[in-house]
Amino acid sequence: MEAYKRWVRRNRDYVRQLSSLASGMTWLLPERFAASEIGPEAVSSILGMVTTVNEHIIETVPTPAHTSSAETSILPLSLCLTLLRDLETLIEVVAEQLYGEDKKWNLIVLTEAAKVCVRLAAFRNTGYKMLLQGGETENLEHSDDSSPQESMGHLTKPIRNQGPGANHPQGWNSWNLEGRAMSALSNFGQNARTVSEPTWLRRVQQQQAILEPPTKVITKPSLSTFLSEKGTRGGLFVTGEIMFILRPLIYVFLVRKYGTRSWFPWFISLAVDLMGNSILSVITMSQDSRKDQHFQFSKSEKDELKRRKLLWVLYLMRDPFFSEYTRRRLESTQKIVEPVPVVGFFAEKLIELLIGAQTRYTYMSGS
Repeated sequence: MEAYKRWVRRNRDYVRQLSSLASGMTWLLPERFAASEIGPEAVSSILGMVTTVNEHIIETVPTPAHTSSAETSILPLSLCLTLLRDLETLIEVVAEQLYGEDKKWNLIVLTEAAKVCVRLAAFRNTGYKMLLQGGETENLEHSDDSSPQESMGHLTKPIRNQGPGANHPQGWNSWNLEGRAMSALSNFGQNARTVSEPTWLRRVQQQQAILEPPTKVITKPSLSTFLSEKGTRGGLFVTGEIMFILRPLIYVFLVRKYGTRSWFPWFISLAVDLMGNSILSVITMSQDSRKDQHFQFSKSEKDELKRRKLLWVLYLMRDPFFSEYTRRRLESTQKIVEPVPVVGFFAEKLIELLIGAQTRYTYMSGS
């Protein structure tokens, strides 16, 4: 395994190009969206999982200071979510062939429930930060209000009281006679300690400091601590994130109960999305207007909010809206461009792929 990791890291560009080419070719496999074909989806899922593992190996290159140390064997939650996403389409196809169209939703509900549990754990482990790419990307950026002192824990402390008496113990006044005497006595003791320390001991301490650099100490607050520190906006943020996490599970649970032809799951899912994003948007607008220093979104978190809004386009591809409106529009467009020699051919293939992908919940879930 170590030899494979070294090979992937040495040939990262080649591995990425090969993975991208293989992923693109899977869309051209014959009978890709046939109801009875498991093989093409199995190939696509396996390639996706291999690509995910390779990217994880490339991105987790050990630093020179920790090259000799053993790499952690525990999979991060972000990697688990990505692997589960690569596998869920195969689970859907197998469930449909074994149990039928209606009962396949039982396994899909279990899959979404597993993803919800992992995302809630990731949300907690990150100290209640926004989930990027649904939790598949680790949120390592500090918010706009964080400072180096806060991010480094107890290893970095703010410098206070610069000027006369700054280096003296608390309570000493360097401007009076007693303060100057105590200051001189303290400096004499420190100098004497430095001189009395043997040279070899100071050299060992310096080498140890170089070999073992200080690591960041990140304190993960509990939910009660987070809510008490962030106030009302913190509570709204947690509510919006939990709605984003639970939305796919709510949708598939309602589809399992009412069926894909019912408008009720479609409207409820859209309502949860709108409410969750509206809550987070209100927090963003209040930050811009009030310049609140207690709760700020980082740039990557603001980009994540934009990405979530773009996912609303998928509602056009979900039943019953797709069957009633979108498919008719795609078919009429295909008839219009069909006489054009090149454009008609590519439009036909593109629409064929869209209609085929729409039959898979996992392609249009946005989760």
